[in-house]
Amino acid sequence: MKITLRQIEIFLNVVERGHLTQVAKSMGLSQSAVSMSIKELEHILGRPLFDRLNKKLILNEVGRNFYEAVDPLFRKLEDIEYEFQNTEDKGTVRVGASTTIVDYLIPPIACRYMGTYPDVRVQLKEGNTQQIAELVKRGDLDMGFVEGEVRDPDLIKERIGDDELVVVTANPLIASRRWRIEELASERWILREEGSGTRAVFLDYIKEKVPRLEIFMELGHTESIKSLLLGGKAISCVSALAVSEELEDGRLHKVEIEDFHCRRHFYAIHHKDKYRSDLFMKFLNFSKSMIGETMQCKSCVEN
Repeated sequence: MKITLRQIEIFLNVVERGHLTQVAKSMGLSQSAVSMSIKELEHILGRPLFDRLNKKLILNEVGRNFYEAVDPLFRKLEDIEYEFQNTEDKGTVRVGASTTIVDYLIPPIACRYMGTYPDVRVQLKEGNTQQIAELVKRGDLDMGFVEGEVRDPDLIKERIGDDELVVVTANPLIASRRWRIEELASERWILREEGSGTRAVFLDYIKEKVPRLEIFMELGHTESIKSLLLGGKAISCVSALAVSEELEDGRLHKVEIEDFHCRRHFYAIHHKDKYRSDLFMKFLNFSKSMIGETMQCKSCVEN
């Protein structure tokens, strides 16, 4: 398209005022610049838009048709410009979260935020820590909330909460005594898949005492792990947040292990070159605050 917004703006001002000198003064331009803009616009359209009568520019029939077509479009663009300059509570935020966080923390945060700001939409993507970090790095997500370590120079991470990992089972025999972690190495372990933050933190924590764990099955979701645990004699290490109800009602049991204090951090991540708009920062800070408060309250209740 050859017509520019600046030419349309000058055209509309000339229609309103009629005199080039007044338009030039109001827009901070020279009279020759205003005249040249109108001539270029008429050249592009191939027809005159004004009649030059008594040193004044009057719209002719072509100009009136053009005015009726472009005036509402230009006013709409002005409204859009104003909205984007002055409104931080409208738009879409693309958020990714790893499994534990997306299952137990982020959905109520997103719902509460959208309830408070109805013109904001939160698009939520689930994956493990590795997957979410990659999507944030590629720019497919604006921000991520993960439970595993992220070591990438292109990503900024901020610790926003702490979580405890616990070893659990439905087998009362395993739960009936206290163990050393190496004594459980040959049990039927069900763990999360490669790339999971939960898996990485747990295996790193026990690696000095247990160089090899008997992994019976690997699953991509904590809820699937819980289902298998409830139906058999397997054992797993999961977030205490994920099994709080099952531990409380006795469907699962925490396995007591000597000197086992496995904790991990929750992180908010975004690309170092990401433009941090008001909308981006407002949702990020809201989420960090709510996650931090939730984990702090949970820790107080447990202690």
